[in-house]
Amino acid sequence: MSQFDESQQPMEHSRDAKDEMAELIECYIIENRELFDQLGQDLLELENHPLDTELHKKVFRAVHTVKGTSSFLGFDQMTELTHVFEDVLNRLRKGEIIVTANLMDIMLEAFDIMKILLERIEAKNKEPVDLSSILEKLNTITNSIRLPDTNQALPPAPLGQPGTAAAKPRESASTRGTPSQSADSFIRVDVGRLNGLMDLVGELVLGRNRFSQIAQQVNEQYEDFPFTKQITETCSQIDFITTELQMAIMRTRMVPIEKLLNKFPRLIRDLSREMSKEIELQVYGEDTELDKSIIDELNDPLIHILRNAADHGIELPEQRVRAGKPSKGTVMIRAEQEGNQIVISIEDDGRGIDLEKLKEAAIRKGLINEEQVKEMAQHDILNLIFVPGFSTAEKVTNVSGRGVGLDVVRTNIGRLKGIIDIDSEKNVGTKIVLKLPLTLAIIQGLLVKTGNEIFAIPLGSVLEVLRVQANEISTIKGREVIRLRNLVLPLAHISEALGGSANGSPAEYMYIVVVGVADQRMGIIVDSLLGQKELVIKSLGQYLTETPGVAGSTILGDGRVIMILDVGQFMRLCAEKPRR
Repeated sequence: MSQFDESQQPMEHSRDAKDEMAELIECYIIENRELFDQLGQDLLELENHPLDTELHKKVFRAVHTVKGTSSFLGFDQMTELTHVFEDVLNRLRKGEIIVTANLMDIMLEAFDIMKILLERIEAKNKEPVDLSSILEKLNTITNSIRLPDTNQALPPAPLGQPGTAAAKPRESASTRGTPSQSADSFIRVDVGRLNGLMDLVGELVLGRNRFSQIAQQVNEQYEDFPFTKQITETCSQIDFITTELQMAIMRTRMVPIEKLLNKFPRLIRDLSREMSKEIELQVYGEDTELDKSIIDELNDPLIHILRNAADHGIELPEQRVRAGKPSKGTVMIRAEQEGNQIVISIEDDGRGIDLEKLKEAAIRKGLINEEQVKEMAQHDILNLIFVPGFSTAEKVTNVSGRGVGLDVVRTNIGRLKGIIDIDSEKNVGTKIVLKLPLTLAIIQGLLVKTGNEIFAIPLGSVLEVLRVQANEISTIKGREVIRLRNLVLPLAHISEALGGSANGSPAEYMYIVVVGVADQRMGIIVDSLLGQKELVIKSLGQYLTETPGVAGSTILGDGRVIMILDVGQFMRLCAEKPRR
């Protein structure tokens, strides 16, 4: 028996060692990911404040830390790269070399390769990365007596003056990067667990809605009974606690948009160098919080918008001076919360969009004809830039001109149930506004009735509600429309789009729910409005999950199951329906 125990002992030790190593590597990846976020910001800050000795030390310490942990865990390539990078930073902090544009290019290239190596470690990809080129560049700097004469030192930025990085008040060396709370006050939680909690809260919300409905019925039928008051009070208490719990769970899924926006100063810096332009990026509202699932989907749309702003929007310095503008262009990102939505605006002070060129390009590509152009409002013409394959660029560059990009923005924002608005003035600039829901798990919905059916429309897609007379509705080329201010708004009936038919003769008055997804707008004709409700989206199941125009279902307080419209799909269905 003892022999059996001894034979098992090495296996247990081996398993424990593997588990400990896996845990160490996981911690290494998580900690370095956070360290890299800060290091990327510090390198850009260093370019703007090249004489900040405290910043020199901070960057050196970060790379030194990565070298130490990488060496301990046996990540040889990361160790080799950071060791040579550290030598360069050591010379910098001792004042033996100065920050130049060329030095910054090399250090940022080294940092990019560090990120690649970390990604490979996380993916367990053991294929080596070719470090010969970057190591040669770093070693040349380390071994040189001084930098070549062509590398002029970057001028220090005055206090409070932003460079290409995000414009923020200058932090002191002693406080920059200092966490506001102790690391012990945070714990890491798997996203899957948070999703599980959100599902449970969703079930609780359904139960609360059902209980509220029952309590209301009891109150109406047994108003004079003593227990009625107790039920009403208990219902109110449960309602309050459920709402607070729901908000608390939602907050645990929220992350500051700063994690996303911090990537863009580097993007603008590289684009400025590549296109020989002077561009300043200003960022506001970094502490605005958004659901992590939405943050992950926002990266590509924002990159495409910023690349277009840098390439198509901001002019070359000499062109800006001739136009009476400062030589340095400005791109501004602003994030803020408005009710149950997050609003992100991207604005530049560049050349703006030339509507005449836009029309000509659209006609040339066969997207519209001259007759249609005459009927289109400015808003509709501007939205042509979101059509796949559309571009007004006179030549293709590494940045844009292939007609790929802004259609990706429309697709991704539509997937997130968001809305896009664009405004532009020639020689003044362009502004693109994204409106997104705070979360996609539990939504606010507008309940509407058409015929004998009740439907829910996600409130995030509802722009406004109109009460109109039947004679205000016109027909253009077989489609019902209404004029809404300076816009001709297409109309649709829910029953027609989902396979039914319109409900008999129209009433004298009717309601139109104006909805929007990405850059598209439409009015949905309904018989009546039943109010706003908090909705938990439920799957339609395996056999109905692909039902077009329907995002899912929900259960009302009285137990009825109703459909929740997928506004984006619904609008596409209406567009594909044959005209009358």
